[in-house]
Amino acid sequence: MPGLGDMFQKAFYLGVGLASYAGEKANEQFKELRIQAEKLADEMVQRGEMTTEEASRFVDDIVRQAQQPTVEQGQEQPQQPRSIEILDDDEEDSGTTKPPDEVDHLRDQVKALQDELRRLQQ
Repeated sequence: MPGLGDMFQKAFYLGVGLASYAGEKANEQFKELRIQAEKLADEMVQRGEMTTEEASRFVDDIVRQAQQPTVEQGQEQPQQPRSIEILDDDEEDSGTTKPPDEVDHLRDQVKALQDELRRLQQ
């Protein structure tokens, strides 16, 4: 098969080209993210919500978080959704309280949704 070597060479070059293209696109996305984060930070500095040093750290943190992989190697994403905690009225800090019957109704709805989720996962 004389064309087999050419086919492997073309496949290799295709892989290198795709990796290069993906790298360029990722760089463009990170540059755009940095620009948007800097704009947001500048607005917050102008409003007095943060200092220039905090703004600089904010932008660096956002870009660093975006560059980190979402799933570490060897770790799987959790299969279960986050648990929801319903606080009693005496634990609330918001100042707005709901009537007890409405709280009980909301608890029942959450329990029904949790049961439905468990049923669907099986």
